[in-house]
Order: sequence, then structure tokens, then C-alpha cells
Amino acid sequence: MNEPTVTKMKQMKLYGMHHAFKTAIESGKTDHYTLDEFISMLIDAEWDERHNRRIERSIKNARFHYKSNIESINFEQSRNLDRNLVLRLAGCEFVEKNENILITGSTGVGKSYLGTALGYQACIEGFKVSYFNTNKLFAKLKMAKADGSYLRELDKIQRQEVIILDDFGLQALDSQNRITLLELIEDRHNNGSVIVTSQIPVQGWYDIIGEKTIADAILDRLIHQSHRLELKGKSMRKKRGINRAEN
Repeated sequence: MNEPTVTKMKQMKLYGMHHAFKTAIESGKTDHYTLDEFISMLIDAEWDERHNRRIERSIKNARFHYKSNIESINFEQSRNLDRNLVLRLAGCEFVEKNENILITGSTGVGKSYLGTALGYQACIEGFKVSYFNTNKLFAKLKMAKADGSYLRELDKIQRQEVIILDDFGLQALDSQNRITLLELIEDRHNNGSVIVTSQIPVQGWYDIIGEKTIADAILDRLIHQSHRLELKGKSMRKKRGINRAEN
């Protein structure tokens, strides 16, 4: 008698409700609920299913380079990483306030992992996020200028509530990339958040950007409302390698 109902739920794409209803019938637990409780259980199951699908879709669209999460972050004292600050940032209030996060430190100390973990957390909280390797983004936007799709690409980036610019500063910016960065940051000023990771200390970004007037304009917008994390310590990659060897 319940088969038509189960089929209709699936056809209507009520997947959470479909699974919960089918499971309750097969396990014989329908009699354990009052009518109100049963309806509430089905609605909760559907809500959870849609919520989880939204998060999965958001994470997929962000195109993260790898997986990371707040729970796995190493807060050893030698890393100069404030646990309270990181956990506060993980609440994503910085996105609501259009604030930026600037993460610096030497190679392998976990800058990209931390930036990505905060990006994952923003996805979980329902924000639209995009991850970019900075050099690859600049190369892509140069090609977009050549084929006439530049403004369309900028518009897609602007629609994101958080963008991650990973490995900023590996190369000094040429005049075209300098203007591109200015347009990216200017579009996001008071309209979105930027997470930047870099091997170069923030005070060295002026030299990376070049041309003082443009560097001032970019960094004034980027630094003005920002949280700065300067990671220290030994390379986490080397440490993971040692641990594997010991095991």
C-alpha cells in the first residue's frame, strides 16, 4: 500500500523523505511515532538531505585544491597560530562583515591548508566560495582579455562571497596582472571577503605588486579590514614525512 507513496516521493525528488519513509517501513518502526512525530521526522530528513546536498555542491563549485578542515589544524605553540582567533574565524562572521584574512609564512608551514579549511567552513555555513591558485588565475584572466570574456570572468568571481588567492607573490606582477588584481580587490571592497596565502610577509607585497600608486590602492583595500596570521615553525610536509617514516 505504501509503494505508490514511496515512488511519488522519489519522482518528486524528495530524496531525504523517501529514504526516511522507506527505512521506517522496512524496519517496522512506523508504529513508534505519533502522526505529528512521523511527519516531523520526514521533514527533518528532507531538510538534512537538501542541506547536505547544498554543502556538497558548494564545495564542488569552490574547486578546492585539496581537502582540509578546522578540526585537523595543528595548534602547536611553535606555529604561532592563535586557536581562539582561528575558531572565531571559523564561525565565518568575517564573511558577513566583508573582512579579509591574510596568511603568511615560509614554505610548507600550512598556509594553504589553513586558508582552505576556512574556505570549507564558509561552504558549510552556506557561503559561495571559490579557490584560485593566484598565478593560474592571472594566466586565465589574461587569456580572457584576449578572447573577450574578461568581464564575464570577473563577474563570476564577483558573485562569490569568499575568494581564496593561494600562493600570492610567487612572481612579481606585470602591468596587466597589477591592474587585474586592482580590479579584483576593488570589486570586493565592502562586497566580499578575500583569503590570501603567501610566502612573502605583507610588508613585502608592495614590491611584488610594483608601481606604488596601484600597490597603495590594492593594499589599502586588502589590509584595512583584515585578520593577519603569520605562521612559523618547521615545514609540516617534512614533519608528515618523518612521521610516516617512523611508522
